[in-house]
Amino acid sequence: MSNTNNTTTNNLHSSNKIINDFSIQVATPNGSGSQTSNLVLLRSLFKMGIPVSGKNLFPSNIQGMPTWYTIRCSQDGYIARRDSIQIMVIMNPETAEQDILNIEPGGVCLFPEKAKYEFDRDDIIYYSMPVKRLAKESGVATSLRPYVSNMVYVGTLAFMLNIDLSEIQNALHWHFKGRQKLVDTNMAVIHSAFSWAKDNLTKSDPFEVEPANLTDGQIMLDGNLAGALGAIYGGVTVMAWYPITPSTSLADSLTKYAALLRHDENGNATYSIIQAEDELAAAGMVIGAGWAGARSMTATSGPGISLMSEFAGFGYFAEIPAVIWDVQRVGPSTGLPTRVSQGDLTACYWSSHGDTEHICLLPGNINECFEFGWKAFDIAEQYQTPVFVLSDLDLGMNNWMSKPFVYPNKPMNRGKVLTAEQVEANGFNRYLDLDGDGISYRTLPGTSHPQASYFTRGSGHNKSAKYSEDPQDYVENMQRLKLKIDGARKHLPEPILINRDNSKIGIIGFGSTDPAIIEACDRLCDNDILCNYLRIRALPLNLSVADFIKSYEKTYVIEMNIDGQLHKLLQLQFPELATRMHSSAYCDGLPLSARWIVNEIITKENSPNE
Repeated sequence: MSNTNNTTTNNLHSSNKIINDFSIQVATPNGSGSQTSNLVLLRSLFKMGIPVSGKNLFPSNIQGMPTWYTIRCSQDGYIARRDSIQIMVIMNPETAEQDILNIEPGGVCLFPEKAKYEFDRDDIIYYSMPVKRLAKESGVATSLRPYVSNMVYVGTLAFMLNIDLSEIQNALHWHFKGRQKLVDTNMAVIHSAFSWAKDNLTKSDPFEVEPANLTDGQIMLDGNLAGALGAIYGGVTVMAWYPITPSTSLADSLTKYAALLRHDENGNATYSIIQAEDELAAAGMVIGAGWAGARSMTATSGPGISLMSEFAGFGYFAEIPAVIWDVQRVGPSTGLPTRVSQGDLTACYWSSHGDTEHICLLPGNINECFEFGWKAFDIAEQYQTPVFVLSDLDLGMNNWMSKPFVYPNKPMNRGKVLTAEQVEANGFNRYLDLDGDGISYRTLPGTSHPQASYFTRGSGHNKSAKYSEDPQDYVENMQRLKLKIDGARKHLPEPILINRDNSKIGIIGFGSTDPAIIEACDRLCDNDILCNYLRIRALPLNLSVADFIKSYEKTYVIEMNIDGQLHKLLQLQFPELATRMHSSAYCDGLPLSARWIVNEIITKENSPNE
């Protein structure tokens, strides 16, 4: 049926209110300016003290294609993607038919008045909004009306859900950086929609928000910004990069905030940011800068990692520090550029041909994006090797709540760097292991001693950095490199354990699946399935992971890829425990949900083959 009524057709009432526990999804055409409206809603709810998260699902190709933005409110503080949608705002006729099917029974559908949508569900509540009329009455230019039109659903939702209008205005000030004319224009539309809804709509749904004071002291931002800030506070001096979704905003954020934070007393920049002609060139610049003593980094995604693999191997073999951020997306090849995945784990760990094994840091939240942003430089210089930081699109580009960042409270770890005086006193052999830890000493270009120089090469070399094809030199060099990387295990970020008494099942995960796994563990507990959860934060694996696996007959390895890459790495590292580990890998381009994890484990627990 075609429905343009302002109330439900099935007499649902709001006698049992649902407070601060629902999801709102807004469906719009890409490029319609809805991101501003959605972020204003998200920030308003956050500032009301309600735990929220925002997920943006957008196309990779052209303007006009469908996009969805989902805001989850959770009184319990859950921030993972929620499969069910309680409130749907349909502003895109192209997806209306499917969008209406995604609403949970008893939910709400908001749509433009006179829209030619065909709705035949009588188990949800409908509210229509005079979008075109209110946009026209706003007085803005015709070309701008599609953009302010989105503020109609902001004002309508503000009335229907009881969102504080002062927080909406504050959010507009924050978004538009105080440009008052833009704030006033958008706020006028919001006020008009709020007043219209108050005078014309009869609320018959149970959903409302109330101030909760559950976000006090927290901040909200995306992981790419957090990683950029971490790099700045970690002393980055060179960044070379090439644009690629979803890592470009990390470089953009670094450019913006370095200009504010990284300059000398005369205002001169103390860093260099270079947009290279491609990812291969960017990697070469970063390795070269690391060799010269700079704290250097790049940011890319899976296709860029493929192009950078030769330089990654060079950095590993020539022992040059560098930091490579991989904000993962769906592959192979171009894949799904605006969808999320954890499919680059093995690609980064073993990047390059030959026997390489790279250090990888695996942040699972915004705070760790900042922390690993600075810590990666210390690790790279301590172990004289490229370090990969594996974020992903969900963590990198979406907004998350976080505790405020902790300023690095230790001096930078520059590793084993010799001065001219030390070279004079002890001599120098670039690849000689003096301390038995596999880490040799290095000098930096410009060290004023005739013995401080050495020839850096990606081909075979001996302890003195001289060219060598001697089999013994190669074997000794590779064994030392393996010793060095193995020794890093105990100095990398340790796994984090969430423990429940009497648990008989283990769960292992990493990265941005963390919120979904935490919520799933609570849901499983409600089903009398107790799970202990270990989140891995670095490769090579900490040996304590084996102790965790030994504690359970079954350990499920949860990850967002098809092949179960972490599961395979665990089996290779701990083959004697292979039968205790069960892969639960899934990737459809969307962030993993707690519901999927719960169903996966309950199904496997009830399966006779498990």
